[in-house]
Amino acid sequence: MKKSGKTHPESCPCNSGLSFTDCCQPYVEQCLAAPTAEALMRSRYTAFALSNERYLHDSWHPDTRPIDIWLNAGTTWLGLEIIRTTAGGPDDVDGQVEFVARSKNGGKASRLHENSLFTRYEGRWVYVNGEILSKK
Repeated sequence: MKKSGKTHPESCPCNSGLSFTDCCQPYVEQCLAAPTAEALMRSRYTAFALSNERYLHDSWHPDTRPIDIWLNAGTTWLGLEIIRTTAGGPDDVDGQVEFVARSKNGGKASRLHENSLFTRYEGRWVYVNGEILSKK
């Protein structure tokens, strides 16, 4: 696993409209645990945008995460849109977040539409897996 190599942005990459410091930074830097499944989804997208493999590993359920996470350095993440959140609140055990993530790699744009499953593991939200609804 590589360490994060990108600098921190002013506005949060997750498109929340908040600054990075007021949105995903405390989660990505593991100062705080994400309070909801959606907050974890946003912070994981931000970790992809910042090439933070450590956070992606640590926020993935140990039963479903790969041994190693290798991100493509040529990918630029362009935006995240949350479509729907089902459960996943501060008092829930499980939740789902449907989203669309846009990226560009080698000049080619890509769009990932996924419904992700999250659960609590050792008291904190973790990503379990996702169903790809469309990929272009």
